[in-house]
Amino acid sequence: MKENELLSDLKDWRLMLDQEGIAWATFDREGESANALGRRPIEELMKIVGRVEEGARNGEVVGLVLQSGKEKGFIVGADIREFDELKTEGAVMEAVRPVNAMLDRIENMPVPVVAAVHGVCVGGGLELILACHYRIATRDDSTRVGFPEVKLGIFPGFNGTARSIRQAGPLAAMESMLTGRMIRASAAKRMGYIDQLVDSRGALHWAARKAVLAKRKSGTASTAMTLLTKSPARKFVANKMREETAKKAREEHYPAPFRLIDLFENYGGNLDAMKAHETRLFAPLMVSETSRNLRRVFRLSELLKAQAPKGLQWKPVRVHVIGAGTMGADIAGWCVASGMEVTLQDLNEEVIAKGIKAQGRLFSKKFKTDALRKAAEARLIADPAGNGLNHADVIIEAIVEKLDIKQNLFKDIETKAKPDAVLASNTSSLMIEDIASSMSNPSRLIGIHFFNPVAQMPLVEVIRGKNSNDADVDKGCAFVTAIGKFPLIAKSVPGFLVNRVLAPYMMAALARVDKGEDMQKIDEAARAFGMPMGPVELADNVGLDVCAHVGNILGLTQEGQGGRLERLVNSGRLGKKTGEGFYVWKDGKAEKKLETYERAELERLGVELVEPLIVEAQKALDEGVVANADLVDAGVIFGTGFAPFRGGPLHYKATTQGPTPGSAARAAA
Repeated sequence: MKENELLSDLKDWRLMLDQEGIAWATFDREGESANALGRRPIEELMKIVGRVEEGARNGEVVGLVLQSGKEKGFIVGADIREFDELKTEGAVMEAVRPVNAMLDRIENMPVPVVAAVHGVCVGGGLELILACHYRIATRDDSTRVGFPEVKLGIFPGFNGTARSIRQAGPLAAMESMLTGRMIRASAAKRMGYIDQLVDSRGALHWAARKAVLAKRKSGTASTAMTLLTKSPARKFVANKMREETAKKAREEHYPAPFRLIDLFENYGGNLDAMKAHETRLFAPLMVSETSRNLRRVFRLSELLKAQAPKGLQWKPVRVHVIGAGTMGADIAGWCVASGMEVTLQDLNEEVIAKGIKAQGRLFSKKFKTDALRKAAEARLIADPAGNGLNHADVIIEAIVEKLDIKQNLFKDIETKAKPDAVLASNTSSLMIEDIASSMSNPSRLIGIHFFNPVAQMPLVEVIRGKNSNDADVDKGCAFVTAIGKFPLIAKSVPGFLVNRVLAPYMMAALARVDKGEDMQKIDEAARAFGMPMGPVELADNVGLDVCAHVGNILGLTQEGQGGRLERLVNSGRLGKKTGEGFYVWKDGKAEKKLETYERAELERLGVELVEPLIVEAQKALDEGVVANADLVDAGVIFGTGFAPFRGGPLHYKATTQGPTPGSAARAAA
């Protein structure tokens, strides 16, 4: 079909008019692998809107279709690289106002405006298509929509708050904005974010053409749903949302979801009013320290992804895991859930069977159809004889932490593995070069260190031993990214990075308990600082035997001087896994007494508690355990959960006065 170019001075968009009078606006941002709504793309879209309005008035244009020129995505949101340029609330308001005016113009366009979506469409991208009259998306699993803004310390700022409620109703819309979750296309259609699904990217063009010519228009949320926007139901709903949100986040740490609930409670009964007041509440969040630090965390995640080399020809498809205990089986299950074929080896066939069965929960969560679940189950293969060794692209050892056993294992493995296979140990405490010392080619061994629970922890340390081959380290990083985790290259030293900085933090806290301090108060102070759980509860979660072992490896404890930790381990009370440690555990939760503490006191104590972690993080940087300070911060955030809104331990230290050096160490001594 012949097309004519309507605007010739665009760099990030193309605007073509076909013979039927349909204008096709294709977003293909110049020099970028993904489309993000930066300043220039938005300015060009404004030109497109003006040109289509003109064409609609003179009868030249009968409709507009917005589509992406990228193969794998629609719009990944606003360009957060430009966020830091907005220094004041006034600057934010000035930047947002014309965008919202443009979206109103799209919404009020006299001809149909259709969005044709394939791939990721989130944040500002979703706000853009919600202003369109009709939305079509592919059923492809890569097609996801969502509002991830809350993860950046803000909420939707292009009037997506009101438009999402109009389309999905307050419950579904607010839940999607408050959680930031990614939503599959089929679920988005049920919600009202998407109007029509097609089977493939190729089918989008004709579906969009038909929608324009038929002047299709999206429906809105049901009357029953809109009743919840009326007072007093709206106030009741808002209070429930606050209660649920408070269970997951503290308002003083993450104010954005609470300000979004305020916006809904105060103005959700009138969507025009909600749009008008959205920017007033959005602007302070955008320039807040919390948002700046959470944007830093996003950039750190991109830095970790960049640890994997681009253009590497080697692609991991088959994985062989040796050791079917909890960690080994969970590694195997996660690799299968990421699309790989995995053989799982252990001396005990019953342990293999138990490990495979335990992955059922992961597969049920990851795969929504019986066919996909059965396909995943078929890719996880019991292999007591180790036949998969010969074919594996990646071989991961996850057996007992005993040097001689690991040495003998890898001496045998290297004779059976493919020449280009990655040989890796999941050791958490042994030196890679020590394990490799029995191998004929010790340069082949690297560490690939997962954290527990595997499915939840985003970081994987890729350990470079003294003799490790750079190419194998690169392949280790490529494997980690292929299974959807963040790789962090670390030097082979005791504790690597994460355990090295975490252990002094936990041990100093346990030393306080030995001195008679209230362990529950210690844990609450750590949470008040922003840690996901307190150090004592964390020790119980990790396993007190593991804590004691790591403490010994790092020289933080000595036999006979381990205090209550050593006594608990000797008595078999190892924490959560045995039902008792420092806490008594019931139904997976630590039993705690109801106590209230002064906020100022908790804040002071929290700062003291994290000092050993910060000191050790600086030492790790000074000793070159990882390449730079940003990677230290990234590893500690994604490996320990260190308060993301503080931007990482070294960033926190550099941007605040911080505690007096040595105070926590003296308190724990």
